[in-house]
Amino acid sequence: MILRHNWIFLAAIAAGLSYMASRGWNLPPAAAIAWKGAGVGLLAVWASSQGRSTNHRLLASVLALGAIADMVLELNFIGGAAVFALGHVVAITLYLRNRRAGARQAQFAFALILFAGSIALAATLAPAGWKLAIAFYTLFLAAMAATASLSRFPLAFAGALLFLLSDLLIFARMEILASIGWASYAIWLTYFGGQAMIAWGVASRLGGISSKLDISRARH
Repeated sequence: MILRHNWIFLAAIAAGLSYMASRGWNLPPAAAIAWKGAGVGLLAVWASSQGRSTNHRLLASVLALGAIADMVLELNFIGGAAVFALGHVVAITLYLRNRRAGARQAQFAFALILFAGSIALAATLAPAGWKLAIAFYTLFLAAMAATASLSRFPLAFAGALLFLLSDLLIFARMEILASIGWASYAIWLTYFGGQAMIAWGVASRLGGISSKLDISRARH
């Protein structure tokens, strides 16, 4: 599929990468929050321009919720995590609608190991007072990554793994990596890179303005 309006995608990359530099500019809080949401927000705009199928709308919704969560996190950590969890539910729906044909038992086993292992690792990295809450949130995150592994979007699965890594780094920074200066940069780069790969990986595999499934439904 030929992707359209790629200048929006390039603008999203520029916004996402430049956000790291803006942290040292002492911007007004509202401007800093808006800049943080701009990168993934533009990815959502780009994804919505690629087609009108249910899959396109789901992808755009995942990215839009990610952008909202990025901004809400600056105001309320729990609120931002809740919005991200909702985005993971939408992503799970997208990936389950687009399961890879002929998945083998070993691939299902890998998805299960990824799911359980991610939750266990997150709980291990989290500080004592946060273990239960972080394990609960990681249920959604890990399910998103696991279903991505079973989808027909291999690049999006790689992006989902980067997203997962980013959140694991956040949990580690709460205690283990608290004094590590590069952690914040690694968290943002793995997160934003993951979102960009999810956007491109899904959109590049979707066909046409509307999917055959949606056309079929419209005829009944």
